[in-house]
Amino acid sequence: MYDILVYLFENCQRHEVCNEKERVAKKLSAAGFEESDISEALTWLAGVARGPHRSLAPLPDSGAAFRAYAPKELARLDAECRGLLIYFEQSGILSAQTREYVIERALAATGEGLTIEQLKLVVLMVLWNQQIPSSRLVAEDLLSPTTARLPS
Repeated sequence: MYDILVYLFENCQRHEVCNEKERVAKKLSAAGFEESDISEALTWLAGVARGPHRSLAPLPDSGAAFRAYAPKELARLDAECRGLLIYFEQSGILSAQTREYVIERALAATGEGLTIEQLKLVVLMVLWNQQIPSSRLVAEDLLSPTTARLPS
């Protein structure tokens, strides 16, 4: 699934991914991706497009609050991933609300636990979908060369 997300980010426009799913699926199939992986990635992206499942009350910034992780979150996000989320929030890349959305999408991804590269890709896809402005350097860092070699 992660290879497909990288491919979509690099080769498709956001509106195309959101509004032309059949065409995107054909494009992915022609690029050599498996139908099951395409379906999984497009289903995951549909969840990103829908936005958060619940409306969140405004959350305090990281300087005024402490984010405790539930056991399910701890099982999927190791200390390195949680540290990266803190770093992104403290550097202004993520707001508290966006951090929560990234965590929700990380939990929706398949697999036991997320690698740091997979989490970076989740962050990138959430920012991309929500059209949150980010510098080109942030996108390049999130989509580092190691991300392109992720197993699907």
